[in-house]
Amino acid sequence: MHHVKSTIAGLDLGSDEFSLAVKSSLAQVEDLLLRELSSGDDLLTEAATHLAKAGGKRFRPMFAILAAQFGPKPDSVDVITAATVVEMIHLATLYHDDVMDEAPMRRGAASANSRWGNSVAILSGDFLFARASRLVSTLGPHAVLIIADTFAELVTGQMRETVGTTAGLDPIEHYLKVVWEKTGSLISAAGRFGAMTSQADDATIERLARLGDVIGTAFQVSDDIIDITSVTDDSGKTPGTDLREGVHTLPVLYALAGDDQTAVELRSLLVDSETSRPRPLVDDDEVARALELLRSSDGMAATRDKLREYQQAAEDDLAELPAGPARDALSALAAYTIERTG
Repeated sequence: MHHVKSTIAGLDLGSDEFSLAVKSSLAQVEDLLLRELSSGDDLLTEAATHLAKAGGKRFRPMFAILAAQFGPKPDSVDVITAATVVEMIHLATLYHDDVMDEAPMRRGAASANSRWGNSVAILSGDFLFARASRLVSTLGPHAVLIIADTFAELVTGQMRETVGTTAGLDPIEHYLKVVWEKTGSLISAAGRFGAMTSQADDATIERLARLGDVIGTAFQVSDDIIDITSVTDDSGKTPGTDLREGVHTLPVLYALAGDDQTAVELRSLLVDSETSRPRPLVDDDEVARALELLRSSDGMAATRDKLREYQQAAEDDLAELPAGPARDALSALAAYTIERTG
């Protein structure tokens, strides 16, 4: 056991006592997750456990477990329950997202919708929400309220993204709100839950919830940058994927808001002149040109500035937490979120 090392989003946490304790907690989450999802009718089990068994970073339960280190009872069974609940909610949204996106793959395996059809995928997501609700009820009414509110935020963000911006709304403000609702809200809940179930004080709970907000939002914004700046080999994703799908991420929105020649050319490439809606790019040369323009644009500079704002906000919250391996791990996570963009 002493040779096993724990990682967080690709970061090595070493193999000391702290890391082994975190790894042990994560293993308990994994056991509870599969046990809960296998406890329904046989007909549900295979589809309901499909994504859990496909793996994933387990970013949200890890965040909850690290947050729990700041309370007096980090080893409480309630911490494991809370960390499992947030991962269940996350997985449930993935089933539904894949149906909406008509995605053929998820985590290197066939998505549930391509394997069993949309109806089974939707019902599997619903089953995960049901099991998460059952599990969170063991933590008491306040915990149920937090999950209910977070679930509503996730759905609102997905709805807001699906409907798109309307006249009079700032597209950048709209986009950042969607990112917070779809990504930041659940990571914030993970921080809140972890601290709360280890009986941390109220100020610490709020600080860790806020840190989850910031790290969650920053993670998506850094993904936006990587989609434009990466080369195919180093990030595991093909650059320009968002452009091909007609998704306007933060660097694009900042760049389109300008009035220079770059903004004019980008508008002709990325916006349908008749509908003013995003135009998916199908031509490889167009994608290459758009990426070239975006990489050196004011929009990219503005996005990096926004990322630095999030980094500063994270550092401010981290500075208020007690020093130790848990704070070091969260600092490393915050730094990784920013620095992976190059």
